[in-house]
Amino acid sequence: MAERHAAAGGIDLVVFSSLFPSAARPGAGLFIRERMFRVARERPLAVVSPQPWFPGQSLIRRLRPGYRPQAPALEMQQGIRVYHPRFLSVPGLLRRADGLSMALASFFLLRRLKRQGVRLIDAHFAYPDGEAAIRLGRWLGLPVTVTLRGTEVPHSRNPVLRPRLSRVLKAAARVFSVSDSLRQLALELGADAGKTEVVGNGVDTAVFRPVDRAAARARFALPENARVLISVGGLVERKGMHRVIDCLPALRAGSPDLHYLIVGGASPEGDMRAELEAQAARLGLAGQVHFLGSLPPDELKWPLSAADVFVLATRNEGWANVFLEAMACGLPVVTTDVGGNREVVCRDDLGAVVPFGDAAALQQALEDALAKQWDRAAIIDYAQANQWDRRVAQLLRAFDGLIDSAGAPAELAVK
Repeated sequence: MAERHAAAGGIDLVVFSSLFPSAARPGAGLFIRERMFRVARERPLAVVSPQPWFPGQSLIRRLRPGYRPQAPALEMQQGIRVYHPRFLSVPGLLRRADGLSMALASFFLLRRLKRQGVRLIDAHFAYPDGEAAIRLGRWLGLPVTVTLRGTEVPHSRNPVLRPRLSRVLKAAARVFSVSDSLRQLALELGADAGKTEVVGNGVDTAVFRPVDRAAARARFALPENARVLISVGGLVERKGMHRVIDCLPALRAGSPDLHYLIVGGASPEGDMRAELEAQAARLGLAGQVHFLGSLPPDELKWPLSAADVFVLATRNEGWANVFLEAMACGLPVVTTDVGGNREVVCRDDLGAVVPFGDAAALQQALEDALAKQWDRAAIIDYAQANQWDRRVAQLLRAFDGLIDSAGAPAELAVK
């Protein structure tokens, strides 16, 4: 279906998200691309990923270390068009206008895409992306779906943003959430229960699979008999690598050969690498904490296979793809009881979930996980039961109904 429609030059679905991989930010929003490019095999689509801009931004970016140019106006990724319209985004309180600004900057592009056959806008994150998409849908007469991915939790606590989230969710034709905890939040904000649906993330077990442990450890110069923890994620406060480092001195009392691998780099939320390195040095752990930087998905199986236990002491999460990715490599997961974490680590034989902010509980869970003999084959089986195919089929059923009910655009119907 997708190939026939694409060959004719048409698309019927627009993925709308400011967080999406690009030449400028190749690691941004990989979880969205992973999901939606699988949908693209059945439904022809394009991506509109608005990028913030303000006067003088280019000069400021050039003066920063590690400068990268902005994303191009149009990229082709795996044969799919990815547009990057610029929208005015002024730092500070005026960021609250991002939803309107994003919609205005994308209007003419979306109108053109509608003429090419688009009948549905699929937005990711309720604010500001969902707010912008709802405006565009109203202006262009298109239904809009909104996927909640976790940022909605802190936004819902903001008295200014909460009513705006509520309006978005009430106006959406369908609200997807990556976890049931987020669906409950959507209902609390006024979403119609009949229009909400949980569609968790999946895992690609062709990419995430165990490789030889000895070879993996040699790759990172780890002792063959060491005990190894690993975290993967942006080096930001929310992900909690510093909370794990705080546990290491006590853990090393029982496991003196303990090492901790940290995979990740800077993200839009910030970059704590310097602080984390200083923390490790201050605790005498410089030789035990290893910063591997950001790695592409097809490289992650190596550090994951080198480890014994995956840990993420996160403050907030929707549905962390990385849990299933770690499990697909045979790792148990220790994490905090926030967002949808308990929905992924849902059994004792998969890992442990501890209260957020309870350092003693985190330390004990890690100690227990390092000492336990895990059934790694069962953990891998669980990951394989959560591959992408089931998630994508669920999405396609919802999209098919909305797109078919929208009917052919007038421009195409005349032809």
